[in-house]
Amino acid sequence: MLNPPLDLSPPPRPDFGHEGRSIKLRANHFAIRIPQIIIQHYDLNIQPDKCPKRVNREIIDTMVNKFQNIFNTQHPAFDGKRNLYTKDPLPFGRERIELEVTLPGPGEGRDRCFKVQIKWVAQVSLGGLQEALQGNGPSVPNEAVSALDVIMRHLPSMKYTPVGRSFFSPPDIQYNPLGGGREVWFGFHQSVRPSYWRMSLNID
Repeated sequence: MLNPPLDLSPPPRPDFGHEGRSIKLRANHFAIRIPQIIIQHYDLNIQPDKCPKRVNREIIDTMVNKFQNIFNTQHPAFDGKRNLYTKDPLPFGRERIELEVTLPGPGEGRDRCFKVQIKWVAQVSLGGLQEALQGNGPSVPNEAVSALDVIMRHLPSMKYTPVGRSFFSPPDIQYNPLGGGREVWFGFHQSVRPSYWRMSLNID
């Protein structure tokens, strides 16, 4: 005797309250418009592998600009470690390739050479994420949420100094020393969160 299929539909959201007077609130959550596309996930292996994320991002940025025959006009999103996302498939398919990248040394020091291995991992459906948020799927796909978070953090990571999920920039005009070599930097915290029927960007 076959077991009945499992009901994986999400429970309905409780109705909104009806007591009191409705008001409008301004919140630090911004709705994200998710395109109905499938993006590509690649695994990176950078050697030497002891570099900080800042250097890894410089390596990948240099690689994308150098090998335009591979990346063409694409602007990949990189998490600073091993995960790279592109809008379209790269021309080498699912084979593993190795590219050599050279960064100029600090000051008059010697150039630094790195080898970057790239291997296709999977396709990630952003459209499937939107469908799940609207209640048309069994669950919210974690891989799509992670990919969207990397995409939204990529540009701030290149422009500001990332610390955890926050971004900081040194003061341009007003210098705020605290003594002992310390100073005040201003910044913001950013995260991508599933919300009511959509994804939102939280900024503090």
